[in-house]
Amino acid sequence: MSGPLEGITVLDMSRVLAGPWAGQLLADLGARVIKIEHPKRGDDTRGWGPPWLAEHLEKGQDDAERVAAYFLCANRGKQSLAVDIATEGGQELVRSLAKGADILLENFKVGGLARYGLDYASLRAINPRLIGCSVTGFGQDGPYAHRAGYDFMIQAMGGLMSLSGEPDGMPMKTGVAITDVMTGLYAAVGVLAALQERARTGRGQHIDLALLDVQVATLANQALNALVEGQSPQRHGNAHPNIVPYQAFACADGHLVLTVGNDTQFTRFADMLGHPEWAEDPAYATNAARVGNREVLVSLIQPILLERDRDDWLNEMEARGIPAGPINTLTEVFDDPQVRHRGLRRTLPSGDLEVPQVANPLRFDGKSATSEVAPPRLGQDSDAILAEMGLTRDDIARLRRAGVVR
Repeated sequence: MSGPLEGITVLDMSRVLAGPWAGQLLADLGARVIKIEHPKRGDDTRGWGPPWLAEHLEKGQDDAERVAAYFLCANRGKQSLAVDIATEGGQELVRSLAKGADILLENFKVGGLARYGLDYASLRAINPRLIGCSVTGFGQDGPYAHRAGYDFMIQAMGGLMSLSGEPDGMPMKTGVAITDVMTGLYAAVGVLAALQERARTGRGQHIDLALLDVQVATLANQALNALVEGQSPQRHGNAHPNIVPYQAFACADGHLVLTVGNDTQFTRFADMLGHPEWAEDPAYATNAARVGNREVLVSLIQPILLERDRDDWLNEMEARGIPAGPINTLTEVFDDPQVRHRGLRRTLPSGDLEVPQVANPLRFDGKSATSEVAPPRLGQDSDAILAEMGLTRDDIARLRRAGVVR
């Protein structure tokens, strides 16, 4: 599909989630993204199932054709070139592609691509306009640079888990690999900035992006809470460290999330509960006072909310302009009227299959920036890309017999 990045070519040599997430975003924005994968196993996440897109393999297919839902979440809009970069022939193919590429995405360990002569410095020597983005666990330098990094351990090391979970329970990770996703977003931002810089200078540059750096940078208000107070914030479960009442509450038949963000909203909330005097009480009149008297105020609110069903409360809060919402399962999310209206659930055709997708949230002039091309099968575009590079059918067949490409 066309888009703001039409005419930009990306070599996506990344795997798993952070790098591929960035590549998918660039594809959604109109870039041509060529995903470089190992001919036999492809991206690691192709095998991270169940669930699988197709449970039953056709006769003659191998496991690489049984694609996991995990792979499908981050590889929309890409072409797949299955090439073994450990071979001289494979290395030459990647170098040839790099000559005409604009962006290189990779998440090999530090120095991992250098042994193949495919690191950014080597490729920039043949294409000074190339922009490189290296995603690693800990960055290109420092005492941990040699370590592998995965989202879960980075959430732990980067402090996020210390903030998640009930105060008297075990520290918890998030239900989504949020550090990987945020790193993918930062990668896309960095690449777009480098493209703008290249428009002025004519030269590319290298972006060094670490999961740990992203995790620490996205601690947001909690990081500043720690730096200002000089001590580590404590876990508050579903409550907010700086706003009250801003947490989950039990109702007669379930739970809701209440997010009272200012004193005016609290006044309306107190009136709804039949206690307008709370808004005038110095102990609760301001957010700072409510934070200081959190336990007492919550103990007053909770028994009242238990008197009625969740949806009864939510309807009244909606009418009074008090922000609150249900705790939806993912099935309920995709059935939600607003989510349905915004078209966030998509399907893309791929052969005889319909591939489920979640739309890109960006809209340009009312049009969703979501690629209409389904995530590729392993090596799906190898022949077309190689032919475009000038290789003949005989050349491609020879490379295939040698195991260089799939």
